[in-house]
Amino acid sequence: MSTVAALFVEKDGVYFAQSGIDPWDVDRDARTYTGPHKVIAHPPCQRWGRFWHGSPSNPHQFRLGEDQGCFAAALTAVRNYGGILEHPKDSKAWAYFGLTIPPTAGGWVQADAYGGFTCCVEQGFYGHVSNKPTWLYSVGNALPQLQWGKGPQRINEEYAQRVGYEKARRQGVMGLIGGKHKTRIRNSTPPEFRDLLVSMVTA
Repeated sequence: MSTVAALFVEKDGVYFAQSGIDPWDVDRDARTYTGPHKVIAHPPCQRWGRFWHGSPSNPHQFRLGEDQGCFAAALTAVRNYGGILEHPKDSKAWAYFGLTIPPTAGGWVQADAYGGFTCCVEQGFYGHVSNKPTWLYSVGNALPQLQWGKGPQRINEEYAQRVGYEKARRQGVMGLIGGKHKTRIRNSTPPEFRDLLVSMVTA
């Protein structure tokens, strides 16, 4: 298998100890990557999401897109060396960098003038505990048919019986996961989804 550089990944996460994968965690600073291998990039999303400015209880702490250049570096690496960039659905980075917004229903569409294509896919079809709708940006790879569309509503039935369906639906399965590892679980890449991305860049 060809070597793939996994950029902006969790230390000791699913990309570590994998044959043919060169993982770049925070200690290696993926912003400095200069090739030569194709990449799978997971740049941080905090400053590009719904609460890019801060939490609802303490808003307007931050400015849009101030992620120390991580997304820009990931985008440049994908364009220069080929590969895939992953970010949450509705990431404001797409409009900020002039990428086409992909249809929620699925399918690959041309993203830009650099040979990029983009799509929307839910990681829940590939092993994540929640639906986790995700946007992908791909350059120089196979563009397979994925499991498109919206997955089924994920509700904890026992919790729904206690608090009612509507509250359980609003909170979703992630709303029931507490503790200090909640963010890591939410942000994690399932092995099945990792394998899908690797297969795309090495096909």
